[in-house]
Amino acid sequence: MGLLGEGITEVIAVTKDNAAPMGIIVKPGMSPRMILFKGSATVENILKHGWVTANFVSDCYLYPQYAFSNAAPSDFSEVFVGGVMMQRLLGADAWMGFLTRVLHETEETYYIELMPVASEYIREDPRPINRGFNSVIDATVHATRYVHSRDDSLKMLIEYHLGIIAKCGGPREREAGVLLKEICGL
Repeated sequence: MGLLGEGITEVIAVTKDNAAPMGIIVKPGMSPRMILFKGSATVENILKHGWVTANFVSDCYLYPQYAFSNAAPSDFSEVFVGGVMMQRLLGADAWMGFLTRVLHETEETYYIELMPVASEYIREDPRPINRGFNSVIDATVHATRYVHSRDDSLKMLIEYHLGIIAKCGGPREREAGVLLKEICGL
C-alpha cells in the first residue's frame, strides 16, 4: 500500500464535504481499518456514501484545524476513482481513496474496513504520521530528564507514551520503545 505502514497511521480523513483527523489501523494480513464513533459527520458520510480518502499532510496545523472546525468547500478537490466521485484535500502531500464496509458495530462505534481503490503522490517525499513515532519523540524528551531526576511524574509520562508506542507504532517504533525502557530501567 506504500503510503500506509504497520501500526496506526494518522491522516486527515475526507468524506463528503468533511475533513477530520483519523487513525488508519494496519495489521499484518488484514486490510486497513478505522474505528469511528457514532454521531460524527465522518461516520454518517461513510455510511451514506461508502467512501473515504486518507490525506497525508506534512502541515501539522491541519490536524487541530480540522479536529475543531469545519473544512471550507475550497479545501477540497473532486476525484473520480473506484467508480465513485470522491474528494481529497487540496493541501495533501499524498492521498489514498477507499471504498468502505462496516465490519462490526457496537453501541458507540463502527469498525470499518477500507478497500483501496486509488492513491496519488502529489508532493515529493510525503511522510505519513504514525502516533507511535510521535510518542517516541515525546517519551525520549521525558526520558532525557527522567534519567537524571527519577521524577515519578516523568516516569508516568514515559509509560503513557510507551503504551501508545506499543499500540500504535510499527516495528521500528516498538524497537525504540524497548530501548527507552532499558535506558529508563522500566
